Amino acid sequence: MNDIYVNIDNISKSYGNVRALNNINIGVRKAEIFGLIGPDGSGKSTLIRILNTLILPDSGSAHIGDLDIIKDFKKLRQIIGYMPGTFSLYEDLTVEENLNFFATIFNTTISQNYYLVKDIYSQIEPFKNRRAGKLSGGMKQKLALSCALIHEPEILFLDEPTTGIDAVSRMELWHMLKKLKEHGLTIIVSTPYMNEAGWCDRVALMQKGSIMKIEEPGIIESEFSDPIYSVKGNDFFILLNVLRKIPITKSAYFFGTSIHLTTFGPIEPAELRGLIESESGQKTEVTVINANIEDCFIEKMSFS
Repeated sequence: MNDIYVNIDNISKSYGNVRALNNINIGVRKAEIFGLIGPDGSGKSTLIRILNTLILPDSGSAHIGDLDIIKDFKKLRQIIGYMPGTFSLYEDLTVEENLNFFATIFNTTISQNYYLVKDIYSQIEPFKNRRAGKLSGGMKQKLALSCALIHEPEILFLDEPTTGIDAVSRMELWHMLKKLKEHGLTIIVSTPYMNEAGWCDRVALMQKGSIMKIEEPGIIESEFSDPIYSVKGNDFFILLNVLRKIPITKSAYFFGTSIHLTTFGPIEPAELRGLIESESGQKTEVTVINANIEDCFIEKMSFS
């Protein structure tokens, strides 16, 4: 496709006997938010570090625009913005000193490129004289994002940017990424939180170094074909054990304050409730629901 901006071709990487990435193929379009979605150990961070020219793949290749990640690594580092998973700024420097330092590295200034970070930095600017190590989790993320953007990158990589921050800060961050995308920035973001997939234009579901599916989140959810129900009861552990034994069950797993149950065929909730209650001896609540990304991930993980 001629609109592909990041082309990842059969990238593999191992650490000793551990296969971190297994023949990864992804095409990321210009000015889209592309999500790498998967649990810890799925290979998300390794892939982002390879694309950021921080580590070498064992095999395969990748290009960002016309630049090869290995041959053209010096040029790439001028157009990449990178926000690692752990806070890596200088905690003894103030907010303003950190931002000024990163601007200077790229031969620019805060005043020259202030418009690039205004929406984000203005929220922490009142604390510009506070040391970075004294900031809250959400404020640290905003500072790190500002430092990653101050040199006007063409592409932004964020490795689990919402891990360890509160729900409000998490929502604010995603709104910021949406605005950046509207200005033409290509964004690749990794997250272990399945419910964040909906913020992305497309996602790659990753597990154990492999890609299970690449598609728009809504399309992935619409392709879920099994009947799915939310089941609630008084004793969830007994209930889950019962659900996994009844013949009609295809899968059953904890999901927040309920159990998600998929069956081999459709069954009326009232009939299903009666079957469950006769087997478990407890009152239950059964509701037909729509599958979300996490349901789709579990399904693909179970049958891959």
